[in-house]
Amino acid sequence: MRLRAWRSIRCGGGKPFLRLLDGIEAGWAIPLLLGGFVVVWMAFLVIAYSVGDLHSDVLEAWTFGRNFDWGSAKHPPLMGWIARAWTSAFPLTDWSFQLLALVNSATALWFVDLISRRFVTGDKRIIVLLLLMLPPTYQFFAQRFNANAVLLPVWPAATYCFLRSFETREVKWAAAAGATAALAMLGKYYSAFLIGSFVFAAICHPQRRAYFGSPAPWISAAVGLLHWDRICIGWRRQARSRSPMRSWNTAEETLFGALNEAFLFVLEAASSLALPACMWAAIAGRRLKMLPRDLRQMNPDLLLLFGLPSGRSCFRRSPAIVVGAHMPGVWASQGLFLFVVLLVCTTSYPIERFYTVNLIVIVAGMALVAALIVAPVHALYRNTHPLNEGRNFYRLSALELTRLWHDNLDVPLPIIGGDEGLALATAFYSPDHPLYEVELVCPTTDEFPKAAIDRGWAALCFAGDGACLDRMARTVSQAPRIVETEFTVQSALVGLPGAEQRVKAFIIPPSGEAAMPPISAEDLKERRCKGRTTSRSR
Repeated sequence: MRLRAWRSIRCGGGKPFLRLLDGIEAGWAIPLLLGGFVVVWMAFLVIAYSVGDLHSDVLEAWTFGRNFDWGSAKHPPLMGWIARAWTSAFPLTDWSFQLLALVNSATALWFVDLISRRFVTGDKRIIVLLLLMLPPTYQFFAQRFNANAVLLPVWPAATYCFLRSFETREVKWAAAAGATAALAMLGKYYSAFLIGSFVFAAICHPQRRAYFGSPAPWISAAVGLLHWDRICIGWRRQARSRSPMRSWNTAEETLFGALNEAFLFVLEAASSLALPACMWAAIAGRRLKMLPRDLRQMNPDLLLLFGLPSGRSCFRRSPAIVVGAHMPGVWASQGLFLFVVLLVCTTSYPIERFYTVNLIVIVAGMALVAALIVAPVHALYRNTHPLNEGRNFYRLSALELTRLWHDNLDVPLPIIGGDEGLALATAFYSPDHPLYEVELVCPTTDEFPKAAIDRGWAALCFAGDGACLDRMARTVSQAPRIVETEFTVQSALVGLPGAEQRVKAFIIPPSGEAAMPPISAEDLKERRCKGRTTSRSR
C-alpha cells in the first residue's frame, strides 16, 4: 500500500512536493514554504475576521508604539517599537497588522530552521517546520500581536546566537547572544527564564569549563548589561502603577494551590505539543524504541540544546510554587519549538520521503480547508454572533463617536477613554487618532489628567457594561459641560445585516470652549427614527 502511494506521488500530482523537498539544501525551499504559510493564513485571517476588527492587544501594541519609550505601566516596549516601525511603511489597516502577525511567525520559523540545520539536513529540516505548523501557536496565538507574540522570533534568535557563541567562543556571536537576550527582556520580562536556562544549560554541558574559561560568556553578559539600565526604566515605570510580579496574579497561597498552578502550566504547554507528538509517533513508528540509544549518542551541541527546556521549565515553575503566581500556559508558547527540534534532531535514522510528502499534504490541506471553508463559515457565524470582546463594533463605534464630536466641536478629537477595547479602537480607527489616556480607562490616582481638561476628551462604553458606565458617570460628574449620547451600531457582511450593539458616548469639550450647543430636537428625532442614536446634553 505504501509503495503504491509512493509511486502515485512520483508519477502524479506529487511532483511539486518532490521538487520542493529537493530544494531544501539549495536554499529556496524553506523561504517558499514560509511564504506559502503567510499567504494561506493571511487569506484565512482576512476572510474569517471580515466582521471582526483587530483584537485589543494589537490595538494596544500600536498605541504604545506611538511614543518611543523604554517602558510603560503595563508592558516593555518591544511590541510598540515593532508596531511603530511597521506602520511607518504600511497603512493603519486590519490587513496590515494581520500581515505583521504572520510575518512575525514566519520569521520565528526561519530562526527555528537556522537552529535545526545545525543538526540535520534535508527532509528533517522541513519536518521540524511542518510539525510546528500543526498546533495553533504560529497562526491563532500569533494573530494577537502583543508582548507575548513578539517573542516568537526573538527567543529562537537568542537561542541560535547562544548556540553559536557556545560552539565558536567568537566575540561576534557572544555579543549577538547578549544583544538578543536583552531584546527578549524588552519583549517581556519573563524572558529572564530564557536567560536563566542559557546559564543552566552551559553549566550542565561537559564543555562548561572551556566555555566559562573563554571571554564569550562575559562578553555576552557585558553586552546585556549595557541595555540593563534602559530595561530598568521600564521596571520603574511599572512599579509606579503595578509591579511585574503583581501583574502575574497570585494564585491560592497554599502549597497545594501553588503546585496546582505549576501542574496546569505544564499541562497546558504539553497540550500544545500533543498533535506534533502524535504525528511524529506515526512517522517514527517502531523506531521510537531507538530513542534511548539516540539520547545516549546525542550530538554534544544538541546536548546543550537539550538543557534549555529543562532549565527553563524549572525556572518558570518556581514562581508558581514559591510565591503563588499565576503562570498562564501562553508563556510557554515561545519556547515550544525546542521540543520539536529535539524530537526530530535526536533521531539517528533517516525519514523516508513518503512520510515527508504525506506531512506536507496534511499541513497544506489543513491550511487550505481553514482558509476556504472554515474562514467563510466563521465570518457568517460571527456576523450574527459577535466576538466576546465586542470587536464587531470597534470601528463602527469609533467612526460614530468621531462624527458626533465634530457635530459639536470644530477641533479634532484629542483624547479618548472609557472601555479599554473601545478606547484603543477609537485611537486606531478614528480619522483623528486621539490619544489613549489610561487614567480615563483604569484610573490609578484621584488626579484628573490636565491635558484632558485643557483639550477636551470623549469616552465610549458598551450600554450593558455597568462598571464602565459607573466609572464614567463619576468621572464626568464634575465636568461643566457634557453631551451624553447613546447610539446603535450594527455589523454587516457583504450586505447581510448582523448583530446590533448599543454604545454610550460621553463628549466633554475643552475647558476654554464656549458652551456646547445641545443637539437639536429635529436631529434627535431623525436619529431616533433611524434607530441609531438617542442623546442627552446638559
